[in-house]
Order: sequence, then structure tokens, then C-alpha cells
Amino acid sequence: MQIEPTLRIGELTVHRLGFGAMRLTEFRPVRDRTEQIKVARRAVELGVDFIDTADAYGVGANEELLAEALHPYSENLVIATKVGHTRPSPSEWKPVGRPEYLRQAAELSLRRLRLERIDLLQLHRVDPLVPFADQLGALAQLQAEGKVWHIGLSEVTVEQLEQARAMVDIVSVQNRYNLTDREHDPVIEYCELHGIAFVPWLPIANGDHLARPLLVEIATEAGATPAQVSLAWLLHRSPMMVPIPGTSSEAHLVENVAAAQLELTADQLDRLDSVGSER
Repeated sequence: MQIEPTLRIGELTVHRLGFGAMRLTEFRPVRDRTEQIKVARRAVELGVDFIDTADAYGVGANEELLAEALHPYSENLVIATKVGHTRPSPSEWKPVGRPEYLRQAAELSLRRLRLERIDLLQLHRVDPLVPFADQLGALAQLQAEGKVWHIGLSEVTVEQLEQARAMVDIVSVQNRYNLTDREHDPVIEYCELHGIAFVPWLPIANGDHLARPLLVEIATEAGATPAQVSLAWLLHRSPMMVPIPGTSSEAHLVENVAAAQLELTADQLDRLDSVGSER
């Protein structure tokens, strides 16, 4: 079955397999800066035109790295970033949705990324201590000022997505989702119904499921790796899906990008669908 190669995210058109930049500055061992820059540039050379980052990755260092590697950006390159999730310590994450904080965070992202306008700004987490309308209002104000083009959300339910869409135009949702973690199937269905891009993070589950016998069997049949099959399954799962596999390895990057060309048969897709029930 053939995969549609591109997708509209609001007014943006991107290839349906992007790159998650988090690993360039997170996790150990982190490669040296020359290698990090090389991987970011290689992604673009391979045709990736949707790169995901966040102000919390490396406490701003990830955005700075992308700017160093890729600025001035090619006309078709979309850098999506996120605000609203802070790092009190390397292992601790805390949502902060105060409007004044979100505004300040977005301004700093603009500076670090060397942009006048962020193509896609996503609320990294909904802060339960701040009215949702206030958090969305801060992003909408940035949009009205021309500093943000499109608005997205991360880790939300269908109910939260509906609430948000009653206040602002939402073009993307970034939730955790992969072959063996399908908690957000209802969100994907909602996104399909309303033409909203779904950006699964952790799309190959840190590789945890790649040794499953059925996945290895299908990868052998397809002449691919288990990681490529996992990504191809996501692309077949929904026409609104834009996986963002992350890596700090150029070899893995090339492998991941090639998954966009992998066609799976209807029988293989049916068999992969059963993997989700193998807990």
C-alpha cells in the first residue's frame, strides 16, 4: 500500500517523515557539537523539511544548535518548537502555563532560532494550575502580533482538543504514540476528522519493541529493519501522521528517512495491527 508523501499542516506543506531534534542535545553520550551539526544538516540534505524542537531541550541549547546548523533556513524548512514545559533539574519536568511566561519563552525561542516568526508553536504541556483559556490566549496573542503563524498542542485528550479549537485554530497535536502504545487512537481519529496533523513522539518507543518476533519477521519479508517497519506502519496508520524519529547518529537518520519509501502489504499491516495487543 502506497504512502502519501506530503501533508498540509495549516498553510504549511511538509514531507510526512520529520526529524525530532531532541537527541542532538539530550541523553548520554551526547556527540560533540560538530557531529550534532552534521546530523542536523544531513537531515535537510535527505529531504526532511519538518524539524521538531522545544525550548526545554538542553534548556535552549537545542534551538541554538539548529540555528547554528541550518540558518539561514531554506524556504521550505519548517522548524516547529514548543513552550510551556520547564526543566527544574535534568530529570524533572514541570508544566508552566502562565501567560507572561509563555510569552517570554516564545520570545526567547524566536531569538535562539533567529526567526522573526515561528511557523508552528506548540503548547508543550497543559498546565493544570492555569486556566486553559489563558494559556491559549497567550499563544493567540503572539499569533495576532505575527510572531507565530500556527498553533499546536502536545499531550492532550480529545476533550482538551475540542476546548482549544473553540478558542483558537489548532493545526497539530503532538502526543506519544507508536506500534505498541496506542492510548491516543481516539485523538488520531479526531485529527483525521478535522484535518489536524498528528505528530507522534517516541514513534519507535526507544527501540523497546523492535525485537518482537512478528516485527522482525515482517522486516525480513520487506527487506527492511524493524525500526523502518515501525515508522512505515505509522505512516500507513493515518494520512494525518507525521512521525518525528530522533537520533544523534547519521546512520540511523538515513535509515529512518528511508522508511518513508517503504510500502507494506495489506496482510503485513493487518499483522502489525495485532502487535499493539501484545502487552
